[in-house]
Amino acid sequence: MEQIDQQKHKNRPLVLSTKNLRKVYMIEDLEAVALRDVSLDIHEGEFVSIMGPSGSGKSTLLQILGCLERPSGGKYLLDGKDLEHYSDDELARVRNKKIGFIFQAFNLLPRLSVIENVKLPLIYADVYEPERTRIARAMVEMVGLSERENFPTVKLSGGQKQRVAIARALVNGPKVIFADEPTGSLDSKSGAVILQFLQELHEQGHTIVMVTHESYVAAAAERIIHIKDGLIESDEWVEHRHRVHKDDLIK
Repeated sequence: MEQIDQQKHKNRPLVLSTKNLRKVYMIEDLEAVALRDVSLDIHEGEFVSIMGPSGSGKSTLLQILGCLERPSGGKYLLDGKDLEHYSDDELARVRNKKIGFIFQAFNLLPRLSVIENVKLPLIYADVYEPERTRIARAMVEMVGLSERENFPTVKLSGGQKQRVAIARALVNGPKVIFADEPTGSLDSKSGAVILQFLQELHEQGHTIVMVTHESYVAAAAERIIHIKDGLIESDEWVEHRHRVHKDDLIK
């Protein structure tokens, strides 16, 4: 077990900050409230898990924090910038420059190779060859897939696909990494590998926000936020965090 130093993170700059964040969907003239006045701060270098049952609002919160949806009310600051009046194109640039995503369904282009998938954010960022190949290759090597960099991702295992997704999420040097149920489509051993990768990234200084409904996955983080019915029910630091190892078999 690993002792967590809360004060170390609280002294660091804020990366994400929300104040009274709300999200309301209209369904056949009826209001469905997904988030109710959610206020939270996440500092640089934190590893935070967001937990909650289906329909609790955790995925909606991640979508807003990741600039994939806009809130219905309240404030959201990313890296000190209020995004309220940003255009869709400006938000897309923010996503590409400051945010890395890891999804349960991987969201890879199956017929493209590993390295071509990892290069995609660099193409959107107008990074020229051969620089984007150099950067992408370094990320592929970091996740241990150099020997498969020219394989189409459709031929990879689930765990390998998620490692490609991690490499792609890191390729632009994002301010924060969002992981949405990153082990949800994996067997237990592959899931343990992905959690260890996330812990190693956190130890390198990355800020990570992970949504999960599994308590053993959440325990890999150092802070756990529970959401229920669109409200933050609890926000607690993990006193002794579980360190995941690649030979762990998580049940």
